[in-house]
Amino acid sequence: MSPHRRSLRFWSGAVTAALALTVTTVGQASAADVNNARSAGFESGLSDWTCSAGSGTTVSSPVRTGAAALQATPSGQDNARCAQTVRVKPDSTYTLGAWVRGGYAYLGVTGTGTTDVSTWTPDSSSWKQLSTTFTTGSSTTSVTVYTHGWYGQPAYYADDVSVFGPDGGGGTDPGPAIPSAPGGLNVSGTTSSSVSLAWNAVSGATGYTVYRDGTKVTAVSGTSATVTGLAASTSYSFQVTATNGAGESPKSAAVTGTTNKPNGPGQALPKHAVTGYWQNFNNGAAVQKLADVQAQYDIIAVAFADAASTPGAVTFNLDSAGLGGYTVDQFKADIRAKQAAGKKVIVSVGGERGTVAVNDAASAANFANSVYSVMQTYGFDGVDIDLENGLNATYMTQALRSLSAKAGSSLIITMAPQTIDMQSTSNSYFQTALNIKDILTVVNMQYYNSGSMLGCDGKVYSQGSVDFLTALACIQLEGGLAPSQVGLGLPASTRGAGSGYVSPSVVNNALDCLAKGTGCGSFKPPRTYPGLRGAMTWSTNWDATAGNAWSNAVGPHVHGLP
Repeated sequence: MSPHRRSLRFWSGAVTAALALTVTTVGQASAADVNNARSAGFESGLSDWTCSAGSGTTVSSPVRTGAAALQATPSGQDNARCAQTVRVKPDSTYTLGAWVRGGYAYLGVTGTGTTDVSTWTPDSSSWKQLSTTFTTGSSTTSVTVYTHGWYGQPAYYADDVSVFGPDGGGGTDPGPAIPSAPGGLNVSGTTSSSVSLAWNAVSGATGYTVYRDGTKVTAVSGTSATVTGLAASTSYSFQVTATNGAGESPKSAAVTGTTNKPNGPGQALPKHAVTGYWQNFNNGAAVQKLADVQAQYDIIAVAFADAASTPGAVTFNLDSAGLGGYTVDQFKADIRAKQAAGKKVIVSVGGERGTVAVNDAASAANFANSVYSVMQTYGFDGVDIDLENGLNATYMTQALRSLSAKAGSSLIITMAPQTIDMQSTSNSYFQTALNIKDILTVVNMQYYNSGSMLGCDGKVYSQGSVDFLTALACIQLEGGLAPSQVGLGLPASTRGAGSGYVSPSVVNNALDCLAKGTGCGSFKPPRTYPGLRGAMTWSTNWDATAGNAWSNAVGPHVHGLP
């Protein structure tokens, strides 16, 4: 161990012990107190300061306030001590303070005529305030105030030095003035539980305080803030003040922010909802523009996003050629029109040929970032997870929670697992659904293209019957999902899937069995689930091809559930 490092350990311990005896809580300065330090903000260079071995200089960045700050760089034999002599009054108490960052930084005073004091902090990447008090002796008229670093350590920075107390007669530095009120306050975004605000910077301000309906709710250092924990569909009044060491500005002009209705902008998602997949390709089904999607559909899942070259990331590319020249601008306008009509439009990730893999932290982050980017670009309300080649519960959970943090509580998240994926809560899909239960909208399991499966009673059921739908739905309903998070996914026509099509009347009977206890087959659920979300179909295009028979029958039935 080098001599300097040994000294550092010993000196740090001594300072810590000394601070326990000498540092007191700093009270509010009296009206008669002044800042007796000069060139306290280093705006005039090193005027009034002397730094050892040429170690000090002034810099324009980083600064805490104003346009300059002290940078002092220790060497192997020098601790970069910068000092000035300050005039004081005898038998008086003073508060010594400074803001520091960078390497080890010390602040102290000598020549007090009583007990000389000091304080310090280890290296810091942000500005940190050092403060202590001292009392002058009966004949003390000046003291030496100093900062320094430590031998061989990185440079430290200091700004806004102050020696507040009675005027010593040596000239004063009035310090910062109270800043003016912020201008340009505006609402930059809303969710059903938050309002985001932004405003213009104020010269000389070191922070800002946000008020909601006259009550302080948060303080920030930048020119934006998000106020959370708000009630949906509620208007609030917001104001902002600017702050610095001198005090707080008057409040800004007020703005009103109104939170969204539950489940995002526009009308709330219905208690019972119908989901339909819209095909972004031509496979022989009726080609639709989004505006053509039948009015019975409450959630429209745009199929599909494409896997990007970056692991876990997705993109979306409108198949304009395959859709008869449908333009991106028309598509975006149609999304907005559907939303204005109370519908939710989401982007689906996966499908039978989907190759998106989220299997580590990096791909989870890529997924969340890319889906959010696609949502912002097109205006989607959320995402559908339709990964038919398996998923990793740990990292898909991480990805969806990250996406939720970005998009807010209005985010719609749906899932479309295959029957095998939801046979047990130990399956990855089921685990993921339970992991995100607090932000999950609905799971619309695909009751088609399936072999025989177990029901919640342990019996085997084959697809194509009421019992297959109700006994398998029971696993989800009894396995931890809320009824509002369970929907029945069926093909819209015999051409919509390889197998598993049932007539709309069978779908409606299954819905009644689960929600009301009527229309059941041989399987009787252990209880009714009147909050059952509804049904889903693949696809709105195949539905249109079959004359809208599915949506015309199932849609009104879903919306008429208790």
